[in-house]
Amino acid sequence: MFEIGRLCIKTAGRDANKHCLVIDIIDDKYVLIDGLTRRRKCNIMHLEPSEKVVKIKKDASHDEVIKELEKLKLVPKEKKRIAKKEKSSEKTEKIEKKAEEKIKGKKTSKKNK
Repeated sequence: MFEIGRLCIKTAGRDANKHCLVIDIIDDKYVLIDGLTRRRKCNIMHLEPSEKVVKIKKDASHDEVIKELEKLKLVPKEKKRIAKKEKSSEKTEKIEKKAEEKIKGKKTSKKNK
């Protein structure tokens, strides 16, 4: 049932409900998986095999696995994180301006005394 290149869905653990490919068979109970999950040894009882089998070499790199998953259109599109970085930099600028205003306010109040 489990062979190299078999598309599976992880059913247990932190990577549950994520797609992966079998990239090596360790023994009758464990396989090595990689994909949208972490590359690791996995109990076959924690995998739901699908009907799809991808042609991939044994111990393929993570990049090769991701390319195959992209061909199957299983890799989600990357979120725009640039906007979040811009927002965080705008927030830090506002905080810096407020801090400068407080410092200036304290200096002027000391001069007035």
